[in-house]
Amino acid sequence: MASAWVLPTILGLPLIGAILVMLIPRSEAGLARGFGFGFSLATFCISLAILGYFDSEYGRFQLVVDKEWIPGLNAHFKVGVDGISLWLVILTTFTTPIAILSAYRAVDKHVREFIAAMLILEVGMLGAFVALDMFLFYIFWEVMLIPMYFLIGIWGGKRRIYASIKFVIYTMAGSLLMLVAIFYMYAKHGAITGEYTTDFVALQKNLVLSSEAQFWCFAAFGLAFAIKVPLFPLHTWLPDAHVEAPTAGSVILAGLLLKFGIYGFIRFAMPMFPAGSQAWAPLLAILAVVGIIYGAYVAFAQPDVKKLVAYSSVSHLGFCVLGVFAMTAMGIEGSIYAMLSHGLTTGGLFLAIGVLYERRHTRRLAEFGGLWKQMPVFAGIFLIITLGSAGLPGLSGFIGEFLTIFGTFVASDASIPVPRLLAALAATGVIFGAVYLLYMFQKMMFGPITHEANRTLKDLSGREIAVFLPIVAMVFFMGIYPRPFLKSMEPAVERFMTTYHTKLAQTRDQTYVPGVSPKQARAAESSNPGALVPRLQPAVAASAPAAVAPPADAQAAALQAVAKRATAPPVAVDQAPAPPVAVDQTAGPPVATKIDPQTRVAGVKGALR
Repeated sequence: MASAWVLPTILGLPLIGAILVMLIPRSEAGLARGFGFGFSLATFCISLAILGYFDSEYGRFQLVVDKEWIPGLNAHFKVGVDGISLWLVILTTFTTPIAILSAYRAVDKHVREFIAAMLILEVGMLGAFVALDMFLFYIFWEVMLIPMYFLIGIWGGKRRIYASIKFVIYTMAGSLLMLVAIFYMYAKHGAITGEYTTDFVALQKNLVLSSEAQFWCFAAFGLAFAIKVPLFPLHTWLPDAHVEAPTAGSVILAGLLLKFGIYGFIRFAMPMFPAGSQAWAPLLAILAVVGIIYGAYVAFAQPDVKKLVAYSSVSHLGFCVLGVFAMTAMGIEGSIYAMLSHGLTTGGLFLAIGVLYERRHTRRLAEFGGLWKQMPVFAGIFLIITLGSAGLPGLSGFIGEFLTIFGTFVASDASIPVPRLLAALAATGVIFGAVYLLYMFQKMMFGPITHEANRTLKDLSGREIAVFLPIVAMVFFMGIYPRPFLKSMEPAVERFMTTYHTKLAQTRDQTYVPGVSPKQARAAESSNPGALVPRLQPAVAASAPAAVAPPADAQAAALQAVAKRATAPPVAVDQAPAPPVAVDQTAGPPVATKIDPQTRVAGVKGALR
């Protein structure tokens, strides 16, 4: 395949660059910076080839490379992209050279090691976005932690050790549970099919777990992803990490690393465990709305501008979580688009804060004021990025937030509770976001100059303008012409939803009810069996298609089941009981009819009251 070289190249190039940078003498800091920027820029240029090979009308994985990696585990080096991961890969290669270029003056110690850490971090992020093997994904997921830990712990602020350890503890706690769930799927697939594999596509296609197993596996995956988002109340590591990280580290953390939580839900947790997803969706949607409002209020109260932007991420990414669990195509596409916009605007805000910190060595709002007169170019760029983050129509933030809120508004009650109310509450987050962002801008840029140090501030240099211009250009482009991005997402999102609903229909354990754990549902069925298998009315039974009457002889029934299984194609499923049937007991031969899922849902909810 002509395109097979692209993904291995963009994964290998930053790694080669990191190795070469470490061979440069420590005293040659400028050469190390040049190598790092050159390799990251080359990676971005090569990644654009993905757009040339990518077919936006095709919803399956493309540019796939599959090589045997660990034979004993049957793990493969399998990578590929679809419309969901495509633009996240481009965002990663786009942001990394900008972050490295922004650190030319900010990082002046251990420069060689800093550049190597940034390039290795890029490898981990790209690998996690394109991995199609569960074990390979986990390896790249963990690889991301190591360089970020060092970026915060070595080049961070005064409380950098505390922030870096807190970051690792939070992330590792969720990651270990995810690893347990991965090996559970590995063992389950092997036990059922005889083939042990960590191939994501094979697991998704063949393995249908019981709803109870999906409930707990989704919890294991979901915890890791919720921490990474971060979703309220698992967000407490984020403000410390942002405040203490160097500017380039904050740009990568906000612009890219946080996206893996949303991406993980869409790529792995939801299509693999749809019953678990529906069980947890009401709680996650409510927490997302709480995070939207809470993050906005706490951001408004911050005296430290960097912490203000950190809490804004909690609010903005709450929209993404809500859009995903609304389970509408519009909500999911809006969530992905909002992630892309957030990577640009929040990364740009951290870059702007870094520019001021290099000049004033403070991040307190009270220390600024009247900067528009002293730094007009900077102020204009800062205004555009701030308005983009606030969701001004015509800029990138508006598209994602609008699609997410509207996708939630039209969602089904079976996906999340009271979707219209949740959408209305989430919409208030847009208002609150404009309040704290414009308040921040007003405090920093307008009014009299009250601190003499601000009178001598210099405007942006040529290098700093070069850092901001690509971001500003993309903020405008994504706000004015979103069609290229959405067009490439649509087939992949449609396929995701088809896979999700198909897998949900294949789930054999029918005791599942949205918003109710399997244990509660089984208890309801035990206490009131009629709640789960309501007696059909004669008219309904008469209109239902007749099924073959069950043989009276048990041995004949067993032989019939064996014959049916022998002729059916093998499907790896968890050995849960077959769904119950309702039998009309009026005159005439017995007729077996499957219960409609909505009837079962209503029955369980009635039993739980």
